[in-house]
Amino acid sequence: MGSDFVALSLPPLLIGLCASMACALPGNFLILRKQALIGDAISHVVLPGIVVAFLFTGQVSTWPMMIGAAGAAILAVLLIELIRRVGRIESGAAMGVIFTSMFAAGVLLLEQSDTSQVHLDVEHALFGNLESLIWLDAEGWASLFQIKALAGLPVELLRMATVLLAVSAFVYIFWRPLALICFDEPYARTRGIAATALGFALVTLTAIAAVAAFDAVGSIIVIAMIICPPATARLMVNSLRSQVIYSQVLAFMATVLGYMFAGYVPLWLGFSNTLSAAGMIASMSGVFLACAALFGPHRRRNI
Repeated sequence: MGSDFVALSLPPLLIGLCASMACALPGNFLILRKQALIGDAISHVVLPGIVVAFLFTGQVSTWPMMIGAAGAAILAVLLIELIRRVGRIESGAAMGVIFTSMFAAGVLLLEQSDTSQVHLDVEHALFGNLESLIWLDAEGWASLFQIKALAGLPVELLRMATVLLAVSAFVYIFWRPLALICFDEPYARTRGIAATALGFALVTLTAIAAVAAFDAVGSIIVIAMIICPPATARLMVNSLRSQVIYSQVLAFMATVLGYMFAGYVPLWLGFSNTLSAAGMIASMSGVFLACAALFGPHRRRNI
């Protein structure tokens, strides 16, 4: 039982936790800046970048796809800002135009290219491949202390852990400026804070977290975790610090419960098929948000 858990459950669960928490952390500030839809946009626009990178390289390789996805995300941010300024339309409308157009282009590229044999298709783009990221070299809990066995860990785990640390470090270092531009941007500018540059850095960091998580967990978890845990925490507390802590706890709980419900509860109930881990994790985060909206102490507040 111990060996099965380490090999089959621990690495995917840890990857899901790192992805969920890394996406939820910048989501707190995006929601306060009324830019929550940017997370949705980014999670959609990385798809054409990933497909184009695959078509150029002919293989599923981490760094080319990361570069392609990052390029697509940055292009989308620039196009959104261009449409907003030139067309003088609301930013939400600009984001809606760009992310739907780019996601549709990515789907068309997937449908017209031969990518299904390498697990790069619409289904994997939406739900990822979290369940398949197992640790084949594990031989029980002792493998956690064996260098040779640790070398066989899925590369996605190291990548997502690194991104989580980078996002956490950014928030810790720029905590006060981020708080100021979220609550009173004009005052932050008078204090000499480069609000525009910091806001762009926040969006870029969100894009990095979304890109890193995309191939492992798919766009469903990315969208849910950028928005749901911070929004849930916002309905429960007034303090920004408490909101960030609560969002991380909620992302942790949604991932653990969602993964367990998807993989084990159907088997315990006698069903032969398991559920999508990504879909169940996103569903749990939605359940938490619904409960906070109905019963939270600040449910009447306009987020």
